[in-house]
Amino acid sequence: MELVRKMVWKDNGRRLRRWEAALMAGLAIALLAGLWLDREQAALAEQVVRLHVIANSDSNADQALKLQVRDRVLEAAAEACAQARNAEEAVDLLRQALPELEGAAEEAVAAAGTDCPVSASLEDDVWFPTKTYDGFALPQGRYTALRVVLGEGAGRNWWCVVFPPLCQSSATEAQPVLAALGEEEAALLTGESEGYVIKFKAMELWEGFCRWAEGD
Repeated sequence: MELVRKMVWKDNGRRLRRWEAALMAGLAIALLAGLWLDREQAALAEQVVRLHVIANSDSNADQALKLQVRDRVLEAAAEACAQARNAEEAVDLLRQALPELEGAAEEAVAAAGTDCPVSASLEDDVWFPTKTYDGFALPQGRYTALRVVLGEGAGRNWWCVVFPPLCQSSATEAQPVLAALGEEEAALLTGESEGYVIKFKAMELWEGFCRWAEGD
């Protein structure tokens, strides 16, 4: 009986070691895949500048005002960084033009017949969720962003890309604009290399794991 018990324990020990080895291998693969996805998103983030417009509240009037401000700021931002050859130059030009961009937002507010306060800033490491647009999509992650806040900034927000000017392009016009990006980054946005829905979901899962590991 004792011999049988020892044999069972020995067999269970082997199985446990196999499961441990499989678990460790799975974790190693997940870590490598996560690091790769992080690098892809980081490489993309270095080549784009996002626009983030935050409404005063969720009222119909404030949400409509948000869109009016968005349109005016997009026009002004496109003019400000028209000569930019890359995101770094676009950031410099947008930073210099912040007073004009804030003024453009104030003009839109005044044209709507309200006196809602406006602030415009250029910020690094702004978190954005995955977002799908007409003809392209952007993975979640941290980006440099031109942020425009209306009033209390307590309403639903709107975000897209101010450089390259993808948010001013239709799906058929997107390809020439995407030429400003690297080939791999453009493929990531348009899904030409593989289904970006699956890839973006993997990025979301990886980010969720990282936040869990950090205790957030």
